[in-house]
Amino acid sequence: MDGKVAVISGAARGQGRAHAIKLAAEGADIVAFDICEEFGYTRAPAATFKELTTTGDEVRALGRRCITERCDARDLAALTGLAETVAAEFGRVDALVVNHGIWTVDRNSWDLPEASWQESIDVLLTGAWKVSKAFVPYMIRSGNGGSIVFTSSVNAVVPQPSAVAYCAAKGGLQMLMKVLAHELGPYDIRVNTVNPGRVDTAILEGGNIEASMEYHPYVFGEGPRTLLGGDPRRSPEVIADAVAWMVSDEAKYVTGALIPVDSGRMIW
Repeated sequence: MDGKVAVISGAARGQGRAHAIKLAAEGADIVAFDICEEFGYTRAPAATFKELTTTGDEVRALGRRCITERCDARDLAALTGLAETVAAEFGRVDALVVNHGIWTVDRNSWDLPEASWQESIDVLLTGAWKVSKAFVPYMIRSGNGGSIVFTSSVNAVVPQPSAVAYCAAKGGLQMLMKVLAHELGPYDIRVNTVNPGRVDTAILEGGNIEASMEYHPYVFGEGPRTLLGGDPRRSPEVIADAVAWMVSDEAKYVTGALIPVDSGRMIW
């Protein structure tokens, strides 16, 4: 990744921070952004600007340049402005890691407030499209090819009761990825999803799983089923290793693919 630029959404902590640090260690300059404010229907605490600043500090400690910006993936005008800033500062975008996300899990589909459904779709699916809409033109103009990785989920394929909006959004993200892979192939831009199982980040906090036990103890009571032994929760760094490979030249013939990092959960 020497001399390349990676843009990462949801970069204040968790997987996003792990991606930023890993790609910086591989030689990339980083653009890290996050909303850094609370959502309406999520239980987990939101990331903070202080956490985003820490991400930037850790990237710079590796000797790489880093732009940190508070930006909402639902705000196309703000995203477009950030893309213009990146183009002026770096002149290129080589890797786009669309990683931001929320996880709302606590009730059956018919009890879900419409506003909660819409919030998840706006952030996870429409927000992913908006991030790509803002940055893809600059990837094309730079003429260097590149790679886009969307953070999807095992729940793009495996249904999770009490998480209908999350599952629907992640399923839609798979088709967004495939369409973009077709459209961007002529520009030598690859598009894939990374599909983690459970990752040990702050998104698991706030009581989502505990609240869901009331409705579906047969799913949540036994924990996630996997084919490999050990703790089913993966560290963010494990996912970052996969993403670093996906955006590297080692994966230059990989596009339109779903890459699971789930200990076999998807085929259980």
